[in-house]
Amino acid sequence: MAKKAVNFAKAFQELEAITEWFERDEADLDEGLKKFERGLELAAACKEKLSEVENKVREIKAKYESV
Repeated sequence: MAKKAVNFAKAFQELEAITEWFERDEADLDEGLKKFERGLELAAACKEKLSEVENKVREIKAKYESV
């Protein structure tokens, strides 16, 4: 199954919204558990995207180092 492309900005924005939700004084454990899982999913997707970008930057730098 092909992986869905990550929109980093949207994923990061949703992650921030989840963080803000946890910073409120609401204590809905079931909702919190769902948001916790979603947050970890988003954090992993953002980390993977950042790694891809970092690798691409290295490739571009290596390509032009000899110029």
